[in-house]
Amino acid sequence: MPVHDGILDLIGNTPMVDVSSLSPNPDVRIVVKLEGQNPGGSVKDRIALAMVEQAEKEGLLQPGATLLEPSSGNTGIGLALVCQVKGYHLKVVLPANVSEERRQLLQVWGAEIIESPGTEGSNGAVRMAQRIVAEHPEWVFLYQYGNHANPRAHMEGTGPEIWRDCPEVTHFVAGLGTSGTLLGVGRYLKQQNPDIEVWAVEPPSGELVDGLRNLDDGYIPPIFTELAGQQLLDRKTVVDPRQSIEWTRRLTEVGVFAGISSGAAMAGAARCAQSIERGVVVVVAADGGWKYLSTGAWTDDLDVVTERAKSIIYF
Repeated sequence: MPVHDGILDLIGNTPMVDVSSLSPNPDVRIVVKLEGQNPGGSVKDRIALAMVEQAEKEGLLQPGATLLEPSSGNTGIGLALVCQVKGYHLKVVLPANVSEERRQLLQVWGAEIIESPGTEGSNGAVRMAQRIVAEHPEWVFLYQYGNHANPRAHMEGTGPEIWRDCPEVTHFVAGLGTSGTLLGVGRYLKQQNPDIEVWAVEPPSGELVDGLRNLDDGYIPPIFTELAGQQLLDRKTVVDPRQSIEWTRRLTEVGVFAGISSGAAMAGAARCAQSIERGVVVVVAADGGWKYLSTGAWTDDLDVVTERAKSIIYF
């Protein structure tokens, strides 16, 4: 294995692991892509680097520039890592009720946190960021929800990696957040094989679950509309917090320690496996579980953890 020139060279090329022992259908394999293996710990490292590099190419970022971004944690962490290495200053609008580990990781890499109301979730962080940047036009607003470098990072990276490592894939399942992963990977895979189905996992309407969103709640990411997301998706399936936590715990049965949005995606993958006769379901585990240990999600009573999800952003 070669010595890399810097930490940003380690973003991407994450491993995949077969977890078919968890499949409810013996004729359907389930394969998980472990995005927590990125250096910042999540799939969002990919889009953070892509958005910054695109802004550099366009001349939007000058040495020492200040960036502002709304995030529930992972995109902010990825951007904090990239900005630390590249010498930019980052301000992150962050819901007040995220896990302590994510808050500390932002601070480790030098990001400044601007708190938004926890009860408003990631949508509230977006609204606050938009108000702030209107008052500070000198700050660079990459805006992951409307930045085409977001899905392009997955079109050029995550999708080709899945096809390279698991060309027998028949179904792709991922959580619906900014929609970048679904749009980029889904479009790439369908170009290789139009019969591949793309499934989105979303929370129940009205649930404030960070990192995932229900499009019926009123905020639709611009990239989802601009890139015809509704036409790309074959199915959306709703997974509630309890199911997400249950499947996060089940992943540990096969040694996979992933975040709770990964449990939601895995619940969707199991539902997919149950509804088809045979095939290979590839599911994205967006991050690792170590960012959520303080929540007690693996060790406390399931009912207690589910109730706690109403006040702490797990996803």
